[in-house]
Amino acid sequence: MSPRTPWGTYNQIAEALRSRITAGDLAPGDALPSEAALGDEFGVSRTTVRRALVLLESDRLIKALPGTGRVVCTEEERQRAEPGSAPPAQYRRIAADLRDRITSGELTPGDALPSEAALVREYDVSRGTARQALSELEGTGLVVAVHGKGRFVKGSDTAAG
Repeated sequence: MSPRTPWGTYNQIAEALRSRITAGDLAPGDALPSEAALGDEFGVSRTTVRRALVLLESDRLIKALPGTGRVVCTEEERQRAEPGSAPPAQYRRIAADLRDRITSGELTPGDALPSEAALVREYDVSRGTARQALSELEGTGLVVAVHGKGRFVKGSDTAAG
């Protein structure tokens, strides 16, 4: 393994863990493997694992329990905002919406994602926010950018030509 982890690896780890949670492989209340165990599983440093876990915590999918480790949140915990806590960043909400459209099959491999301009109109956000949402999806490996053409759902037949 090279001494540097490829850019965005933590997004891919977060996406893998997110999939385990949404598929029910990790049920509410289940403890996640330790940082060291996840690092071994994915072949990355604990720092990279921590970055992935921070994403899942910010999405309220997991929480840290002192003396226990990180556990999967219940649906009620996901919905309930703690007093004074900020809602998830807008770009994360957009990325989650697009990720849901991909995993539900509404967007299939090779399909074009909405443009930055379309996301700006649909979500009433800045272009930078829309760009950040699309970049997050690229980092997870679900989406590929094709220069001059747009962003597409990754698959064997992705419009890379």
